[in-house]
Amino acid sequence: MARKLSLWLVGVGGFLLLLELFFRLLPVSTSTETGYYIDPLILTYPPHHHWTTSTGWDLRNAQRLESNNFGFVASRDFERNDQAVALIGDSFIESSMLAATDRPGAQLERALGSRPVFAMGNPGTALLDYAERIRFAHEQFGVRDFVVLMERGDVKQALCGSGNINAQCLDPKTFAPHIQKIPPPGKAKRIFRHSALAQYVFGQLKFSPQKLRQQAFPPLHRVESEPNRTVLNGLISPIDEEAPFVDVVSHTFFERIKPYVIGKLVIVIDSDRSALFAGQLKPEPSRARFIELARAAGAIVVDTEPLFQAHFDQSPLKLNVGPYDGHLNALGVNLITHAAAEALQ
Repeated sequence: MARKLSLWLVGVGGFLLLLELFFRLLPVSTSTETGYYIDPLILTYPPHHHWTTSTGWDLRNAQRLESNNFGFVASRDFERNDQAVALIGDSFIESSMLAATDRPGAQLERALGSRPVFAMGNPGTALLDYAERIRFAHEQFGVRDFVVLMERGDVKQALCGSGNINAQCLDPKTFAPHIQKIPPPGKAKRIFRHSALAQYVFGQLKFSPQKLRQQAFPPLHRVESEPNRTVLNGLISPIDEEAPFVDVVSHTFFERIKPYVIGKLVIVIDSDRSALFAGQLKPEPSRARFIELARAAGAIVVDTEPLFQAHFDQSPLKLNVGPYDGHLNALGVNLITHAAAEALQ
């Protein structure tokens, strides 16, 4: 019996080893080793780190990436230059699924012509994390002009617990400021990150034992949280019962970046591209409120709704990477970077 078990274990181990070798020949997403390398509140990759990224079980949009001297996926290294423009955002800036020449930093630099662009994108971040990168870009490089590319959810995701926080956030009930940093991975996770088979199963296939357990044993009762009605004195007037956080998060963001934006602040805010394409766009009061507050704070806002609508009125081409990925494709990036360049100039 022991001999059979030993042979079975050897067979399983050999099969797993063959799978590991097979997946190492494919463009499976590899370890990124993120950490707080350049600033205690800014998560980046290790400087000059190389890795591979791809999408889904069939490894679509495979790209080989390299971080620059400050740990960002950018077409250039960063150095002190007050003529540079800092491009701030999340995975929409990094655009790891696009070729390097099609990413927002490279396209904005071509649209501007004579000014370097420091692309400082970081996946899984929100508006208050952007403020930290604006601070860093000004203090470290002397940057005066900024372009911020916002997702529609960036304001709400600035609330603690959203899952899109690297450091700065506001408590969802009291709106008190907090630091919510991503803990370093455990030893087992660090080991599995270097396995192509494990990366394929957990990264490409998105297999999650926790979700599997939740599906197998769903909770008997669902607890609904009370609506958030906390108001900071003087920040919300009148109160938006559906989204009281918009005024607070916006006020916090603009106050934090005020000392660092010496020149222009251009905010490009994404829109519901699928609804625009289908002609079914619905009003978004929270989005409209943020645009109002941003303009009142002195920002130049590029609202992509009319920009994208004009495109769809004359072209059948969509602006998403694909039905499986809502990031902007190269054409969508071209539209927003030219609009941002016009706003800067």
